[in-house]
Amino acid sequence: MLTEVDDLPEDSGADEEQALFEHHNLKISKGQVSLRIDKFIMMQIANSTRTKVQHACEAGFVLVNGKPVKSNYKIKPLDEISIMLTVPPRSVEVIPENIPIDIVFEDDYIVLVNKKPGMVVHPAYGNYTGTLVNALAYHFENLPKSRSKLNHDLYLERPGLVHRIDKNTSGILIIAKTELAMTRLSKDFYDRTMDRKYMAICWGDLKQDSGTITANVGRNLRNRKVMDTFPVDSEHGKHAVTHYKVLERFGFITLVECKLETGRTHQIRVHFKSIGHPLFNDNEYGGDQILKGLNTAKYRQFVQNCFDILPRQALHAKTLGITHPITGEKLFFNSEVPDDMVQVLEKWQRFTKERDS
Repeated sequence: MLTEVDDLPEDSGADEEQALFEHHNLKISKGQVSLRIDKFIMMQIANSTRTKVQHACEAGFVLVNGKPVKSNYKIKPLDEISIMLTVPPRSVEVIPENIPIDIVFEDDYIVLVNKKPGMVVHPAYGNYTGTLVNALAYHFENLPKSRSKLNHDLYLERPGLVHRIDKNTSGILIIAKTELAMTRLSKDFYDRTMDRKYMAICWGDLKQDSGTITANVGRNLRNRKVMDTFPVDSEHGKHAVTHYKVLERFGFITLVECKLETGRTHQIRVHFKSIGHPLFNDNEYGGDQILKGLNTAKYRQFVQNCFDILPRQALHAKTLGITHPITGEKLFFNSEVPDDMVQVLEKWQRFTKERDS
């Protein structure tokens, strides 16, 4: 991010106006508090530093509402920030890698895969290899490509990718094999016609057997790396709805099925945190602490053993219902719950039986 600014010569000797290319565009929300622009950009863009941002401001490469600003400029609600450089954004080459993938279904137009926990879906800062996209590039030729911006001044060609799930969330994903399939599947996701269900383990004993969580989801106003919930009438975040029903109760934890009406980043995780039931071992939203149970060394060790078996948030994308992008047929796909979640559920079943006996 912004490394080209540090490499610019002091005087190019050119009289003509130098072409600039936009690498980032940041729109300030209505509720944003006043903040120096160098600090704000550093918080927003991964791998940036305050010094690099200040150099970019000095070079006239940071614009607010179309005009260059100094690094001490205080951002205001509804400002639009453009970060410009003298070179066009670079694309990250996706390197094909022979990584095994679990294919649930495949025809000439689509592929359904069951992503294992811990696998990053697509390359990003810090994860350029070993991702699902690298595996797809190896196993399939000529996949259609969508272009997305990474968290710095790079663009990524994402072969076949229609949607994604978090690195530490396991489960089912759909891949497009043709341009037409990509276009139609992307529209289905945008129109919310996909039927997506997840299995999750959350802390606590939910009062109701079923329910709906409705709250806007957006970046946390203090820590942009995590998400937060906001009131439905708030100017912050985007509308988000999660329906849930209880599958099994264990007293101190609950196994639930979640149906997404919308698909926001970390939606299930942040929604359940908002109602006081973070997902089991979710280290970003407080679920990696013992939130319910007994105040005994034996119980603490039991929970720690479960954390060791399941070193991630207990969330699995279990099923996906789609309309086939070419045939129009209604299809429903199911994925196996991974071993780490199965083992933890079995341990809690034994624990509950022993506690109640």
